[in-house]
Amino acid sequence: MPKLASYNGFIDSIENIKISPMSRAFLFSDSVYEVISFYQNKFIDFERHLDRLKHSLDETKIACSIDECSAEIKKLLNESDLESGYIYFQVSRGIDSIRSHFFDESDCERFGFIEKFSFFNQSPLKVMLVDDIRWQRCDIKSTSLLGNVLQMNDAKSMDCNEIIMHKNGQLTEGGASNIFFVKNNKIFTPKLSPNILPGITRHQVIKIIKQKEFDFIEGTFDINDLKEASSIWFTSTTKGIIEVKEIVNLETKINPKCELLKVCKEAFVSKYFS
Repeated sequence: MPKLASYNGFIDSIENIKISPMSRAFLFSDSVYEVISFYQNKFIDFERHLDRLKHSLDETKIACSIDECSAEIKKLLNESDLESGYIYFQVSRGIDSIRSHFFDESDCERFGFIEKFSFFNQSPLKVMLVDDIRWQRCDIKSTSLLGNVLQMNDAKSMDCNEIIMHKNGQLTEGGASNIFFVKNNKIFTPKLSPNILPGITRHQVIKIIKQKEFDFIEGTFDINDLKEASSIWFTSTTKGIIEVKEIVNLETKINPKCELLKVCKEAFVSKYFS
């Protein structure tokens, strides 16, 4: 079956979806997005994804009904025959008659597609530590991801699957994920800030950590903390919880058999994928 896509509420195969070259998403990356996973035809933490999309829309002043977005995302899943995967959903400010940095109130433009995906049996990641060169509002899930793209492809040339970013030595997040690490039997993650996306899976994992009553700290951490970490994890909608096996440009003490990681992964899978 052809990949299904949605454009302003109209569902068709993605090959038949046509988007204007005057779309502000195309001209300026003037758009935001969400990636929402589903398992056995049920969305995972759907309302929290909608809340984050609304935050992105509000912060970028894109006028779009979140109820309309919700309906179109649900329609895309309902018209698909996929049981497990994710939906990418993007909202732009709309289409301009001329290319101008100044925007007027116009009809928002909504685009999404549905993709089959397996959330299990993902291999541990080889990663590279890099400077965080992105803009200063990473709490907004913008489609402007050039900084991430450049850094992740630099890492790819080193046979890496992901990156760990830092600003002047202070840890922020991965290229497409949030980061956790274990040191002295405590779990740590960088606290939320404008430089960090409030990950949905990050939130889910923190709930599990607190329910298990593990020692846990959200705070400000630097590269030296990673050097001393016994385990490093990434979390995201498509990664779930996945461990790091190596940082190619940093010497670490990573233990592949971390008990805290094992317990969190098992609890996460049991809660959301069973």
